[in-house]
Amino acid sequence: MYRIGLTGGIATGKSTVAAMLRELGAKVIDADKIAREIVQPGQAAYHDIVEYFGPDVLLVDGQLNRRRLAEVIFNNPEARQFLNQATHPRVIARIEELVDAAITSGYRLPIVLDVPLLIEAGMASSVDAIWLVITDAETQLQRLMARNQLTYAEACARIKAQMPLAEKKQWADVIIDNSGSIAATRQHVEKHWNQLLIDLGLR
Repeated sequence: MYRIGLTGGIATGKSTVAAMLRELGAKVIDADKIAREIVQPGQAAYHDIVEYFGPDVLLVDGQLNRRRLAEVIFNNPEARQFLNQATHPRVIARIEELVDAAITSGYRLPIVLDVPLLIEAGMASSVDAIWLVITDAETQLQRLMARNQLTYAEACARIKAQMPLAEKKQWADVIIDNSGSIAATRQHVEKHWNQLLIDLGLR
């Protein structure tokens, strides 16, 4: 099973590209969705997080206060490292379960692993190619502020907490620039997807 590792910086448009790949017939496994599932009350990761961070990161109904947790980890590298250690191995294990299920069901096209921290989590070796979604710095900043309702300083802190896009480019096999129009991005995605299917003898 050919695996594409889809990654990118925060607010670069990775989810938009993932949606386009789904429309083209790709099976997309969303690591963020899995990460939300494994921190539900009753899950092992939830217990570890609450034990480490305390009740301050909980909402009144017992769910994780994701905004509060984000504020903590984006300003505390040690806390961010703990959260990653508590969640990444469990996310990876679940991804492998879903890949196996796709193969068992008869799916044969390339499978897309939508993983924001693909490189940072040490998953680069688990995929056949890395597709990196990028945008220019100003567009990334403005999108993040608008999407997450953050101040300029908060948005800068979150971007700074991630591996720089310039560094991620060194890992990329395919770079999709999402700085322009949706139509331009779609054209780029379709070109690479269709070429891949031809290269793999699937078209």
